[in-house]
Amino acid sequence: MRVSPDSALRLAAVYACVRILAETMASLPLVVYQRRADGGKDKVTDHWLYRLMAKRPNRFQNPFEWREMLQGHLALRGNAYNQIITNPRGEIIELMPIHPDRVKIELLSSGEYRYRVTDRAGTEVIMPRGDVWHLRGLSSDGLMGMSPIELARENLGMALAAQDYGARFFANDAKPTGGWIEFPGSFKDNEAKKVFRESYQQAQSGANRGKVLVLENGMKFHEVGVTNKDAQFLELRKFQITDIARLFRVPPHMIADLERATFSNIEQQSLEFVMHTMTPWAERWEASIESELLLEGDDIEIEFDFANLMRGDAASRSSYYQSGIQNGWLTRNEARIAENLNPIDGLDEPLRPLNMVEEGSAEDLEADAEASEPPAQEKAEPKDDADDTAAARLSAVVASAAERWARRISRAGTIDDKDIALIAEALAVSPDRAAAWAHAISAKPINEAELTQSLIALGETP
Repeated sequence: MRVSPDSALRLAAVYACVRILAETMASLPLVVYQRRADGGKDKVTDHWLYRLMAKRPNRFQNPFEWREMLQGHLALRGNAYNQIITNPRGEIIELMPIHPDRVKIELLSSGEYRYRVTDRAGTEVIMPRGDVWHLRGLSSDGLMGMSPIELARENLGMALAAQDYGARFFANDAKPTGGWIEFPGSFKDNEAKKVFRESYQQAQSGANRGKVLVLENGMKFHEVGVTNKDAQFLELRKFQITDIARLFRVPPHMIADLERATFSNIEQQSLEFVMHTMTPWAERWEASIESELLLEGDDIEIEFDFANLMRGDAASRSSYYQSGIQNGWLTRNEARIAENLNPIDGLDEPLRPLNMVEEGSAEDLEADAEASEPPAQEKAEPKDDADDTAAARLSAVVASAAERWARRISRAGTIDDKDIALIAEALAVSPDRAAAWAHAISAKPINEAELTQSLIALGETP
């Protein structure tokens, strides 16, 4: 069988796989981000690349049709090409797709390469690398992507041959030869035999199929039955569907092969399709766009948004949003926007769980809690002993607060106005004394131990 990308589409499984890949890739929202200095990124819609990729790639196609075509070229031929058309400012204004069958790569003596493109009129045009955006599939030389159809032509050829055989087999009422006629005599010559065979076939084919057969001269008709072995090509056809799904890395249930699908594994297979099939394709597109269409130094990042494919049912989405909002990494308005609801004033601030703190602040908060605990009930003591005990307890409280604040100041390296107010409250001194102490302590380098002693002295001095 002659196998080409176009003839392979005669197989329903190949067409279904290519269509799934192309339509899924075309339906993913493309987002353009501007990178920020703090490591974050902001969505932008006023960039020329966003207008090109998400609004109007060329004068003939919308973004869905354009991406669907290119992904189809990649899935069938391993390569996709676009002619880059720029304006006088050097900005790309159009990406005109070129059919891969009309493109050849020519290596130059300098080590560079260029493209020879045959237009629809049959004229060959030479284009430098900078005029062509080339999307490659899996490649063995870094220049041309390998065609999956060519690599699997034996498997696909067998599938096409089985399909053609099945069409002929069932067109003949599922009989390999229809039957044979026993003739006790002999024909006068080959011409007479040929005339009889043609008249018989004409009488029993087409609209005459199934009519009563009349034989003469002692002729007997013997019908040829079908054995189980003859009909086993149906099992072969089932295997070929799985083999084609394996070629394109598409879960069989997505091309209507539900033989091994269950309610428990279809959801997992759908997730695997997103992670192991579409994610590599999206990464291939993103890397090619950023390296081939953007200038070096551009702080622009391209990303295909898989959120819609990963949405799940309403219960799963509700649990996801609830977890994000309660743990503070998702705002309520972000959840509303994800559900296509308009934001509401006052819901832009993330919520902070009150029972969780940062590791660096845990020890300080524990010390605060201990310092705020009321003293345990003690037995009555003589007056002198009680005074000594109260003084010792006060010194312990001052020392604990001093150690805590010394550790915090050493870690921060500075003392701000808020710290001064809290120190004054913790050590029961006036804000002016605390401010004067902070001013004096900031004038010279001091370690944590010296800070502790200085704070103790501040708290115990009347």
